[in-house]
Amino acid sequence: MNDRTELFTIGQLARRTGLPVRTIRFWSDIDVIPPTGRSAGGYRLYDTEAVARLELVRTLRELGLDLGTVQRVLARQSTVADVARAHVRALDAEIRTLQVRRAVLRSIARRNSTTEEMSVMNRLARLSAQERQRMIDEFVDRTFAGIDPQEPGARIAEAMRQMPAELPDDPTPEQVDAWLELAELVSDPEFAQRTRQMAVAGGQPGGAPTGPPPYDPTVVIEQAGQALAEGIAPDSAQGRAVLDRIVDPELPARERVRVADEVATFTDRRVERYWELLGVLNDRPPFPPRVPMFEWFIAALRASA
Repeated sequence: MNDRTELFTIGQLARRTGLPVRTIRFWSDIDVIPPTGRSAGGYRLYDTEAVARLELVRTLRELGLDLGTVQRVLARQSTVADVARAHVRALDAEIRTLQVRRAVLRSIARRNSTTEEMSVMNRLARLSAQERQRMIDEFVDRTFAGIDPQEPGARIAEAMRQMPAELPDDPTPEQVDAWLELAELVSDPEFAQRTRQMAVAGGQPGGAPTGPPPYDPTVVIEQAGQALAEGIAPDSAQGRAVLDRIVDPELPARERVRVADEVATFTDRRVERYWELLGVLNDRPPFPPRVPMFEWFIAALRASA
């Protein structure tokens, strides 16, 4: 009997391949490795083709393929190349998930988080890109419901949807923290209410300024920013001198209050933080916060009224 016609028992196959007898018997029972024949004593026998088939099954299983997929490959309903490509995609997704989990664990270690915080962080970080986008979309839809698509608020709504398609393959701790903070922010009803207030006010007649304002935003940022850096209080004499460089010193008190209220309507640290977080997630260059400058401006206007 030559190698092509030699037959092997399950025990001989086990010694030849190094696989456990029980594994070979199980694969034979489900017809992954069907016997070639039977001995006179009723023992299952396998030829060299079965040996090659067994080696292929072991390789596919070591690559992580389930037995159903292995059977399709062996039945030639799928080619090994097709299965390999699908498996690569699955492994890529698993690697991304593991990388995000690693980043979350780093963030937990850095934060010294509680058990409850760790659970929330892990759950949020495991969300798929589609689930993350849906969370943002639901927040935007609730917040901007009924806003005219032609109004400025509608354009803000579209900009607020700009989640990255995926977290980076190896997200930084800052990006993980940004996503977690953003998820917490859009879950806050007060934040949604404040964002809607800004959008609705901008779309109402007289809600947003229709003519040139009595101040230049660039000058506010420059002058109020310098005042903040120097520790100048908005209600001090020095603060009044800075304010006089931003608005006309003769601006009536009533107009100062109106301008302060108008600017306050569109000034909110959490809304600005939303844009900062989106910037981190989309890997955009950071921008210096401007809300503190406008808060100083508002306080100075009211103090001088």
